[in-house]
Amino acid sequence: MKAQRADAAAPVTGVGGDGRARSSRLPSIAGEEEQQKQWNGEQQDDPDSSRACPALGHRGKVQYRSTAWSIASSCPALQANSENQERIARQITMSLAGTGITKRPSQQCLDDARLPEAQEGTVEQDTRPWIARKKVTTLAICLVALPVLLMTTVSRRDSPWTMPASFWQLATTSARQGNPRTHFQSCDVALNLPHRIYPGELFTTIITRRSKKLLGGLLVPGFDERSCLSRYNSAFYRKKMARSPSAHLIKRLREHEALQRRCGPGTEAYMAAAARLRSWHPKNGTNHRDYTHGTCKYLVLVPYRGLGNNILAMASAFLYALLTDRVLLLDRTTSLGDIFCEPFPGASWLLPQHFPVKNLQNLTGNVKESYRYIVQSNDPAASVSVRRYVFVDLDHSCTYHDKLFFCDDHRRFLHRATWLLMRTDGYFVPALFLNPTYQEELDTLFPRKDAVFYLLAHYLFHPTNKVWGLITRFHDSYMRGSDERLGIQVRVFDGDTPFQHILDQILACTSREHLLPEVVTQEPPHTSTASRARSKAVLMTGLSSWYYENIRWKYWQSATATGEAVSVYQPSHEEHQLSGYTTHDMKALAEMYLLSMTDKIVTSGWSTFGYVGHGLGGLTPWIMFRPENHTAPDPPCRRAKSMEPCMHGPPFYDCRAKQGADTGKLVSHVQHCEDMSWGLKLVHPE
Repeated sequence: MKAQRADAAAPVTGVGGDGRARSSRLPSIAGEEEQQKQWNGEQQDDPDSSRACPALGHRGKVQYRSTAWSIASSCPALQANSENQERIARQITMSLAGTGITKRPSQQCLDDARLPEAQEGTVEQDTRPWIARKKVTTLAICLVALPVLLMTTVSRRDSPWTMPASFWQLATTSARQGNPRTHFQSCDVALNLPHRIYPGELFTTIITRRSKKLLGGLLVPGFDERSCLSRYNSAFYRKKMARSPSAHLIKRLREHEALQRRCGPGTEAYMAAAARLRSWHPKNGTNHRDYTHGTCKYLVLVPYRGLGNNILAMASAFLYALLTDRVLLLDRTTSLGDIFCEPFPGASWLLPQHFPVKNLQNLTGNVKESYRYIVQSNDPAASVSVRRYVFVDLDHSCTYHDKLFFCDDHRRFLHRATWLLMRTDGYFVPALFLNPTYQEELDTLFPRKDAVFYLLAHYLFHPTNKVWGLITRFHDSYMRGSDERLGIQVRVFDGDTPFQHILDQILACTSREHLLPEVVTQEPPHTSTASRARSKAVLMTGLSSWYYENIRWKYWQSATATGEAVSVYQPSHEEHQLSGYTTHDMKALAEMYLLSMTDKIVTSGWSTFGYVGHGLGGLTPWIMFRPENHTAPDPPCRRAKSMEPCMHGPPFYDCRAKQGADTGKLVSHVQHCEDMSWGLKLVHPE
């Protein structure tokens, strides 16, 4: 009888064919015996394991290996260490099979009582194939692996899975150091896995975390993770996704990404279109229709005003570009390129600096290329053909003829325009849902009508690393350990001076809606420090620190009636709005994201800053009504009907009836806003 292997072994428990608890030994890596025992949850050796079989060493190690080996070997960090690959394959195998291998075929190992007979050749060996007597086990493994393969195939049908670049660096470093545990940690980092995970949870955790990391298919892998940390990590700072993307939305996003790569800046298509725009002359208008057929078409967005306005305008313009198959490009005169990562893989959405049309920020609806003049002409299609571009002015105070754009069927004449320039400062998505041309497509893209901004924002807006550092450091320091997080966003439209009636309104709203506990005048009896009080972190944002200081002082000087520990924080107080300044906008974006990481939120009416904060978080807010005559309104606030932003400058025209109408009553999913009686917002009809 051959000597047993001398390397260290860790027990793996299971249930044998006779129903008895068994323990088999699987070779472990030298120096890791204690870790292997902890992972398998066993500290004591099974007495039965002392009757080890000489054939156990290799064959017992590979029985379920084919199912798991591809997973372990797919991590390049493990390729430098074959023993480490074997260990990871064993752990994934146990995740799939659920038990260790506890009973070998008779040709591999005989009972001790019959072993001498086998050595003398008096026992007839069972020569039937091993797999014939393991059909049930094989079938079980296939049934477990099949759904996983199907999910992987569906989620990766558009592009191969590429590990984030940060993983490769970790893998290479750890391989040089030769630390087996570090090899596995590098795979954990690549998938955002916890550093201590039990084998039975490993495979499920990989699939679940990868799905969460990509927001259910909204995002695609393959970006350099180090260049934009927020893209794949922001999901882990929220409990769960408030809304999931539809399969049709995911499909259309992948198609639009391909369009941006094919026609975006730097491509031959873009350079040809820009050259035609630069050399355009009215005499060439008759040939305009010839070269627009089948060529790439563009939507150049010129956002303005505050950062909240810009974000809402970008989301709206992107949806219009998605519906009309136009490449979206942003005017780079703002700070947007410094605070947001590029959303499209392999393409830029920033307008090149040498764009032929100059002074985009100064364009108004009075230019001859304006949509308002084209739509009033006798032949709009011919009018488009003799203009180098079409300019759409969607300012909140634009004219009646400008707003006819929301009823426009782009197939009539706008498709003839290669270049469509748009200036807007708000959210106009609700108006698109009133256009019969897009109704069917929008219903398929967004089965839930209250999820539009939430999904578009999580696809488009990824803070740069500098902004993400501001967000994560504040969150980890002040918000992470709290039992509950409440956001309060304060926006005052009557000047920068703090007002007592605004403070009274905040306190009345949070008290009536039971968002903050009441305080007691008498100090409660001393309680034991062993019992931890429930904690509530209050995040306040605003230009002034006066409201924050008063609320913080209230919960510092007096105990709460509920016994809760209330902590109040404010990241910054700029005192004055400085839109367009990069540093100011970085702080503003960080605070919007921090608001989105709360559990409940109170916002100020009319505030686009507040719209973005609760829209990013998928939170239905309590909206504080705008005060009149320096008096706190009664009631002070109201729970919103949905988490969608409000459109401040809606059309008042029925596209079907072609007459004026109350557009908040035409369809059930477009209604008037709580904070602005004439505004429009999307709701999901129950």
